[in-house]
Amino acid sequence: MIHLSQAAITEINRIKSRQHHPDALFQVGVQVGGCSDFFYVLALVECPGAEDMVLERGEVKLAIAPQTVPYLNGLTIDYSEDLMGGGFRFHNPNAAQTCGCGNSFSIAEKQLV
Repeated sequence: MIHLSQAAITEINRIKSRQHHPDALFQVGVQVGGCSDFFYVLALVECPGAEDMVLERGEVKLAIAPQTVPYLNGLTIDYSEDLMGGGFRFHNPNAAQTCGCGNSFSIAEKQLV
């Protein structure tokens, strides 16, 4: 469903090590807005939502709301650093179009049926 590169796992664990709750889950979501139709939302949460799916990817537990599955199925999250700094990179096979920012995308209507 969602894949994390080793670099993403390393960065998530680095971020978690600075938190008061090292067992936090990495929540991946989608919200309406951004440069295209949707944008990715990432957060560390202590507990998953009542309906969230919990997936384990390496040493990282992901929390994903079921309504976001059509948008996130097959998503690969990577982490890389360049001259402008570091950040998570998203490779989404469901995205019909992505914005130059890399965090915003749109889905073809036929994909959501």
